Amino acid sequence: MTDIFKQLAQTLDQMPEGFPATESGVEIKILKKIYSVEAAEMFLNLKRLPETAEEVAERLGKPVEETREMLDDMAIKGQLANNRSRGKQRYMTAPFVPGIYEYQINRLDRELVDLVEEYFPFLNRTLGGFAPSVGRILPIHEIVKSESSVQPYDDVRELLEVAKSFKILDCICRKEKAILGEGCNHILEACLNFSSEENAYDHFILAGRVIDKEEALEIIEKSAEDGLVHNLVYNVKEGYGAVCNCCSCCCGLLKAAKEYNAPFIIAKSNFIATINQDDCSVCGTCAEERCPMDAIIMTDGTYFVNSETCIGCGVCIIDCPTESITLKLKPEADQESPPTTMVDWFEERRTSRGLS
Repeated sequence: MTDIFKQLAQTLDQMPEGFPATESGVEIKILKKIYSVEAAEMFLNLKRLPETAEEVAERLGKPVEETREMLDDMAIKGQLANNRSRGKQRYMTAPFVPGIYEYQINRLDRELVDLVEEYFPFLNRTLGGFAPSVGRILPIHEIVKSESSVQPYDDVRELLEVAKSFKILDCICRKEKAILGEGCNHILEACLNFSSEENAYDHFILAGRVIDKEEALEIIEKSAEDGLVHNLVYNVKEGYGAVCNCCSCCCGLLKAAKEYNAPFIIAKSNFIATINQDDCSVCGTCAEERCPMDAIIMTDGTYFVNSETCIGCGVCIIDCPTESITLKLKPEADQESPPTTMVDWFEERRTSRGLS
């Protein structure tokens, strides 16, 4: 029984995102908590590319309905990834983060939370230790909409305008912290999934609820007002599927970027905040209440933006009483161009990690 879970752990670690082994074996305990032996075996027989139940059944030599029933059960339990494309439900493997762990939103309990809290420092060294970054910060639309040179993949509203299906889920990071008694007051419904496929979430959804484009745009606007950071997953120009609206008090990726020396956990936006010293009233709102990265510092009675730690989210601008903070597009030489597709991201990441 232990061997199947070790094999599952090794398979997850061979994915570009990683799932490193530890001396304590906490990663095996996590997998045993999430998977049965039968589910682990099925996961090991799936591919990273999506397949229908018929395709999986034919490949494994099993009855179609029996295979479909198991795959649907695993999807409901968050043990694999699934989507609807070209009118059919499809199933595939998924990394632990972002992926399997987030899918545990309906099964999260204190035991799993404690195990994951123990494991995250180890996971973040791999997840955030290799280029390209997993996620990418998107600046607040209202702040950068006048910039004629903003790329479509850097504009959160532009991404949603071309999508056709939407669903909203609770933030697992805030739910995790609430279980630990360390919850915050930010909105819980904050993880927005979207797809270019019509009716992508109509077969069934793991959690959350299906919404329309209008509500999706409203959620993005409310999240910005609430001081949340738009984090696009994945860091690609095409094929992304989610925007997490993150807070520094709970978000695992923001905390990893800030505390765990994980430089490739999140790519900064192509913007940077600047403060007009002549207009600044030195109220401290931006530094003490808004900036998620502690990137605004005081020197000789004046606030400055630390360009090394600013992620270009624009959260500091929302409540500035003197409107003395702006987001400016970085010089072209300092701008980062993400991989074009998920396939490109996979290949670059695997090469960076030295995977065969």
